[in-house]
Amino acid sequence: MSRKISIAFLLIGIAFSYFVISGKNYLPVSLASPAGAPGTGVTAPGFTLSDMQGKPVSLADYRGKVVVLNFWASWCPPCRAEMPSMERLYGTLKGNDFVLLAVNVEKNGRSAVAAFSQKIPMSFPVLLDTDQHVSGLYRVGGIPQTFIINKKGEIVQEVTGARDWNSPETRKFLTTLMQGE
Repeated sequence: MSRKISIAFLLIGIAFSYFVISGKNYLPVSLASPAGAPGTGVTAPGFTLSDMQGKPVSLADYRGKVVVLNFWASWCPPCRAEMPSMERLYGTLKGNDFVLLAVNVEKNGRSAVAAFSQKIPMSFPVLLDTDQHVSGLYRVGGIPQTFIINKKGEIVQEVTGARDWNSPETRKFLTTLMQGE
C-alpha cells in the first residue's frame, strides 16, 4: 500500500513540476516582479528594434496606446503554446489604442521567426533582439516574459510564463487600461 502512495506522490510531483516549468499555470497573474526586472509603476525602458522587414520600430511610437510587450523564442514550448492566444487577442483588440509587440530573442531571429510563422501565423509586429540588448534592459530572466505597459508608458504588470492571452479576464483588464487616460 505504501508503494502505491509513493508512486502517486511521485506522479503528482512530476505533473506539478511540468506545469511550473512549462509555464502552464492557470493561477491569476502575479504582480510580483522577477528579480531585477524594472518593476511595476516605472516607465518602460525605451528601445528601437528592427521588425521582420528590417524597419526600425520604437516603443515610443506607441505612447498613448496599451502595449503588450512579449519576449519569446521559437524553440521555447511555452512561447509556442501562447502564440495562438496572442494572435486571437491582437485580432480582437488591434486598432483600439492597443498593440502587441513580440520580441524574438534568438541570435538567428529572422530565419527562426520566418520558419515559425509558417506553422503559427502572427499578424502582430515581431521585433528582433538578436543581441539580447533589449531583453537585458528589461532584465528578462526566462521566457516567455511579458510586460503590460499603459498609455503613459508605465509598466503596470509583468507576467512570466505562458498564459491564455485571449481570456475574458485579460481582455477586460486590457480594455480597462485602454479606456484610462
